[in-house]
Amino acid sequence: MKTFINLIIIFFIGVLTAQESFVIKDVTLFDGEKVIDKTSILIKNGEISKVGKIISTDATIINGKGKFVMPGMTNCHVHAWAPNALEQAAQAGVLNLLDMHGVEPYQAMMKSMKDSTNYARFFVAGYAATAPEGHGTQYGFPVPTLTKPEDAAKFVQDRINAGVDHIKIIVEPWKPTLSHETVKAIINEAHKKEKKVVVHVSKVEDAYQVLNNNADGLVHIWNDKPLTYDKLKQLSSDKDFFVIPTLLTNIEVLKVIRKKSEEEIATKTAFLFAEVQKLYKIGVPILIGTDPPNANINHGTDLYKELILVSEAGVPNTEVLKGATSYPADRFELGKIGYIKEGYIADILLLRKNPIEDIQNIETIETVWKAGKKVQSKK
Repeated sequence: MKTFINLIIIFFIGVLTAQESFVIKDVTLFDGEKVIDKTSILIKNGEISKVGKIISTDATIINGKGKFVMPGMTNCHVHAWAPNALEQAAQAGVLNLLDMHGVEPYQAMMKSMKDSTNYARFFVAGYAATAPEGHGTQYGFPVPTLTKPEDAAKFVQDRINAGVDHIKIIVEPWKPTLSHETVKAIINEAHKKEKKVVVHVSKVEDAYQVLNNNADGLVHIWNDKPLTYDKLKQLSSDKDFFVIPTLLTNIEVLKVIRKKSEEEIATKTAFLFAEVQKLYKIGVPILIGTDPPNANINHGTDLYKELILVSEAGVPNTEVLKGATSYPADRFELGKIGYIKEGYIADILLLRKNPIEDIQNIETIETVWKAGKKVQSKK
């Protein structure tokens, strides 16, 4: 009986928490598109109820004067193997993780935690498409593989049956890899099923080919040689795609795994920055992702490092923030997240300082709300 009563108490506490209303008053707001100075935001029942002047309310008032509000962030390229990764992300204001290759039964369990306040939402590709003995098969768990275009329909349907959110393909020639005919067949089959398709590449010619074959995006930027401005401009005119450059991963792999010299790392970093700047100038959306746990990158605060690197590459800070908020929501069709607008889920970050003035200020997050509920910090 006592246990039953305790469960009832916990239930009603949860209901009351869900219905809590509050106002963040007189704050600078980045709403996912633009900056609004000295505005207020009313949150009710986990949603954004009003943005603008709040005439009268019984809600709790939070003084936002001198502070900055933005939507919760998305890491667009991760590999998460256990719920602690989702918890680590949420505490850093990264409220959505897009997984790009993992064990489908575990992923299904982690996806079920999407409504838990202290855990990031989890969107998954399931098993990535790769060739026998190709990249992605070396991590100690069985991976289905493809050898020819005729395998594409079954592969895509199997992923859909497993409940994936998007499809990931690997084209990596340092190991056996898929032919471009097979890659094109996977893209076509996934699009028939209304699934977004992203591709792992490392070579510029593979990047150009998969984008010509209608991939929705790249989950790494090429790192061998430049894609000419004219060729990229022509490609972006003909196709609609995005790039997740994973600059931090590229740089940390050189440091941690390949043990390159400082001079070699500086040269490669300059090359990567130039390619990212080229993408920005041509108008290709740049999304933010870090590929943890590769090179010991974490699922939370290391996303800040990627934001800083993309800014250093010459992308304006407003665009950098879009790459971690509204662009992922739009490009991966994640629902009513990524913006602070009326009717959207109240995923909100409150910062002490403005990251558009200085992107390093992304490190000043002081409060995180997921669907209007405060994420508990372990600091």
